[in-house]
Amino acid sequence: MTINTGAPVVVGVDGSAAALDAVRVAAREAGYRHRPLRVVHAFSSPLTAAAAFGTAPFALPLDDLRKQAEEYVAEAVAEATKLAPDVPVTGAVADGAATPVLIDESHHAALVVLGHRGLGGFAGLLVGSVTVQVSARAECPVLVARGEARADGPVVVGVDGSALSVEAVGFAFEEASRRDAPLVAVHAWLDPVAVLPGDVLPMAEDLKALADDEERVLAESVAGWAERYPDVPVRHRLVHGSPAQVLVDEARDAQLVVVGAHGRGALGGLLLGSVSHAVLHHAHSPVAIVRHPRTAGRS
Repeated sequence: MTINTGAPVVVGVDGSAAALDAVRVAAREAGYRHRPLRVVHAFSSPLTAAAAFGTAPFALPLDDLRKQAEEYVAEAVAEATKLAPDVPVTGAVADGAATPVLIDESHHAALVVLGHRGLGGFAGLLVGSVTVQVSARAECPVLVARGEARADGPVVVGVDGSALSVEAVGFAFEEASRRDAPLVAVHAWLDPVAVLPGDVLPMAEDLKALADDEERVLAESVAGWAERYPDVPVRHRLVHGSPAQVLVDEARDAQLVVVGAHGRGALGGLLLGSVSHAVLHHAHSPVAIVRHPRTAGRS
């Protein structure tokens, strides 16, 4: 299949080692999707950057800083081209702060890829302000590169039955099909606990009914997508435990972890809250965050 000229995979770079890791992941993702790759560096003037980060202006002249930014992009383009010679790769230095630049790029992208930490214009990418804000506001899925990219292992997706969880499941099926990988659908749940004085804990039979309900949520969330992707082997994982810890544990040998941008129930707080932060901080695999319905197949 030839690479199409539709919406690109976009990767943010800043000259850091983590950004080059993200470029390698992005090049592979572009190849999987038969998409072009666009390498972007967000460039702010020294005064603008100093105001944003509360620091003194940089000592280098503006022309030298822009030349340095262009070198970051050129290095990243060369690395991507080396790894994925069949993928068309372009680069750009975009004026502005990293967050608004990347959000703007996401309006025309199939996927945005970020490193898990960075320097300069992408400072704080250790699940910091840029990653959180872009993941929460991007108009396409965001993939945060963590650890070494793997070509084996399953795609793992967190399931809670919410609308965005269903979209995350669909994105995960699409990724598993592209990668010829199995899918592990994970739903974690905890027993109800007495919160107020006088509350009565549920009986054993009630807990069994609750477990059956949780199993039904998992099965129903996966069923329709499994019919669309009969080529993807699926394993259901209904786990009694903390959703954040369960996903981190399941992600240990995964080549990709997928979560919705927010959810409810067992995986509630996914608006880059406790679960998402735990996965982004501790997973040893790239993490994809799906915020909008029907964005995975953007033309």
